[in-house]
Amino acid sequence: MTRPDPSSAGFTRNELLRHQVLAGLAQHRITTTGQIHRMLRPEGTRQVLSRVLNKLRADGFVDCTTLTRSQRARARTTIWYLTQSGSRLTRDLPVLRGRPPYPITSRTAASLKTPHTLTVVSTHLAFAADARRLGHEHGPWDWTPEVSHPIGEGERLVADAVMHYTAVSGEQRQKLRAFVEIDRATMSSERLAVKLIEYARLFQYEVQPIGRRRPTASTAAWLRWYPVFPHVLFVLTGASRSRMEDRISDLRAMVAHHPLVAALAREVPLGAALLEDVEQYGPARAGWVPLLGGEPRSWRDL
Repeated sequence: MTRPDPSSAGFTRNELLRHQVLAGLAQHRITTTGQIHRMLRPEGTRQVLSRVLNKLRADGFVDCTTLTRSQRARARTTIWYLTQSGSRLTRDLPVLRGRPPYPITSRTAASLKTPHTLTVVSTHLAFAADARRLGHEHGPWDWTPEVSHPIGEGERLVADAVMHYTAVSGEQRQKLRAFVEIDRATMSSERLAVKLIEYARLFQYEVQPIGRRRPTASTAAWLRWYPVFPHVLFVLTGASRSRMEDRISDLRAMVAHHPLVAALAREVPLGAALLEDVEQYGPARAGWVPLLGGEPRSWRDL
């Protein structure tokens, strides 16, 4: 089997789908059968994708496990991930070039990462479905999980995902980017709000020139990767609506009371929404709460 390239021409339809499945699992780490179907072939039949997954498993490139009832309400939900052979096969994919690998290549690792990772994938799929509905552009390769950036003093910020999204209106194309944080109510509200301080530190962090005798102007570190600092979006789930709304209030309090975060909020759109609303209404209609204050609105208008 040759190295897969999801953008390659000359493959049969099934061969191309095999390559895309491998790339999708390399990019998103873990998915359910239904998730990867919605990700890669939302208009196609699930049976075709299931056959491809089972053939890749027989070839030793992917494996699967089943979620327990405590992890998910429905019985027998199958999740898929790359094996070590599959991970090696996808290492040099052009679509993944320059992105650090975070492979999950065992059932133990998959079990530990499953709830959070599947929620991250669900959030991506909600944005992808909204983009299709609106005629915008956001696909499987426009969502990168676990992106790490230095914030000074030897510390790093790890975003749950970085999203690239292109809004299309006639001949106008607006390129949007966002750091996406998924909160499943598994940490304290205070720890969640502290994440805003990390983003504020990334916004302020400057790269100091090395090996220069004369002082020179420093450069914001984030400009290495982004022309404009991305939105920061919090997506909350895993608790009652009132509890999640309380957690959003704590995020707004952090913006109001922490000087670095307040400075970030004056320059960068910050918002929060409930995953249930994002999935039911679509991200554009979900009603994102601006953390700087104001009435809920679309994430693009924060």
